[in-house]
Amino acid sequence: MSETNLYPGLNLGGGHGEAHEQAESTVFGFWVFLMSDLIIFGILFASYASYLDPIGMAGGPGPQDLFDMKSVAIQTAFLLVGGTAYAGVSLAVKYETGRAKVIGWLLVCATLGTGFLFFEVKDFIDQAGKGGLPQASGWLSSYWALVGLHGIHVLSGIIWIGAMAAQILRRGLDDVVKVRLSMLGVFWHFLDLIWVGIFSFVFLVPLL
Repeated sequence: MSETNLYPGLNLGGGHGEAHEQAESTVFGFWVFLMSDLIIFGILFASYASYLDPIGMAGGPGPQDLFDMKSVAIQTAFLLVGGTAYAGVSLAVKYETGRAKVIGWLLVCATLGTGFLFFEVKDFIDQAGKGGLPQASGWLSSYWALVGLHGIHVLSGIIWIGAMAAQILRRGLDDVVKVRLSMLGVFWHFLDLIWVGIFSFVFLVPLL
């Protein structure tokens, strides 16, 4: 493939030889896989919307009772800055600045992702203490399923980052590692995309 046919991801450039060629097709295939994940999130968004009324809330606590928008804003900042930080990984690999910088940027992303999860879990605990458990209403069931599934994805991404850091230490930045880092970048940015939808539709719309 030519350098003009680039898919979202690392886009290593022709100077990386086989890694560049393999990343183009592999990352595109990974995007297709993520579209199936997007369908699952789409179903959960639709389920959430269908319960977003007094009947769906079944007399239980609602958004005004449970949502801490300051915490949600902090979570959003952690996740979006973490997505931006992955650009450091991409540039460090593309311009071959050394494995230490790649690992450093990966650790920044993992730290920011962990901060996001800390505040999200804290919110879930606080909401449960106010009676906002999944079994309390259809709305709460859909809320926990949607936001919780995204949180599980973030945890998976952090584990993946740890695995990639270990592989870099063991193997260096060979072609296989470069392609895997490109896939991880797509996944990490996908989480940002889903969170923007959650922040806008799950948290903001019910409060407006």
